[in-house]
Amino acid sequence: MTITIPENEVPENGRTVQDGAATVEFRGLTRRFGATVALDAHDLTVRPGELIALLGPSGCGKTTALRMLAGFEAPDSGAVLVDGQDVTGVPAHRRDAGMVFQSYSLFPHLNALDNVAFGLRMRKVATAERRSRAAELLELVGLADKGERFPHQLSGGQQQRVALARALALRPRVLLLDEPLSALDAKVRTTLREEIRRLQQELGITTLFVTHDQEEALSTADRVAVLRAGRVEQCSTPTELYARPATAFVAEFVGTTSRIPGVMSAPDTVEVLGRRVPATGAGIAAGTDVDVLLRPEGVDVTPDPGAGARVVATAFLGATTRVTVRLSNGVEVKADVPTRRTAELPVGTPVAVGLPDQEVLVVERPRTAT
Repeated sequence: MTITIPENEVPENGRTVQDGAATVEFRGLTRRFGATVALDAHDLTVRPGELIALLGPSGCGKTTALRMLAGFEAPDSGAVLVDGQDVTGVPAHRRDAGMVFQSYSLFPHLNALDNVAFGLRMRKVATAERRSRAAELLELVGLADKGERFPHQLSGGQQQRVALARALALRPRVLLLDEPLSALDAKVRTTLREEIRRLQQELGITTLFVTHDQEEALSTADRVAVLRAGRVEQCSTPTELYARPATAFVAEFVGTTSRIPGVMSAPDTVEVLGRRVPATGAGIAAGTDVDVLLRPEGVDVTPDPGAGARVVATAFLGATTRVTVRLSNGVEVKADVPTRRTAELPVGTPVAVGLPDQEVLVVERPRTAT
């Protein structure tokens, strides 16, 4: 897996980038645990000052990649470079990276201020300076009045804010976040991820954020790298990743997707539900049986007494309601419709299914064993 951050490049959204934002490369990086390949060689480019989310299921290699950059894990092959210098053999405390863990890892015998100042103390920073710096960081994360409290006197969200302040205290060139929000309840998690994003943009620090939560990745990152079995399937902006997934794995891992059987009528056209629509795939030949992958917001359903499809379930989502439709061939399709329309779509209603106007992603249908 190769991660490259070009020097002196401002991210496309024009936000401020911290002076000296680090250039990081993972070159041909591979790590095996017995017969399991945790991380395989791959190329990925990351701009300075942006937040990259590494997203994927458990065991896909995202945390292994992060730990190798931090210096906590050694690769079997390949090299880790920071600003062009090979740091593969450099110990973690010399990597100039701040890391925030899922488990907070605060010292229980130290108050919040001393926890934040701990790294500065290890670097023999003068007492007055380190306490002043720690107080500044606590104010930055909204805990200016909690400096004298010990970890057990803080909520989970407050403890994670202290851990974030501690990671930032040494002014690291790279910030590494290893599923920092997964132990928190939903409301606190949402608030804190917004706070992390605000701080990251304000400081302009290059950040790698590991998560298995797609909503967290899509709402926080500049770009998201979806990993599978140690390889990056796709790295794109959240909008691109969701709207134009490169593979079936990405389409089904990120968001909700329905599979509808179709047949390729040409290399760039698929026949599905009695219509021919433009398709994107891996150059699948005409006549090939395929599955068409559709997002629920791209599917429309309307009452039609003569249709063979039927509504089999509805789920209220607020402004929209997710309607599950069973086609005449038994395949189920999900569609998001305005909630105001649900009165006309009760369970059992015969409906016609409309397809999106844009290109649809198709994948060759797996052959059934005989």
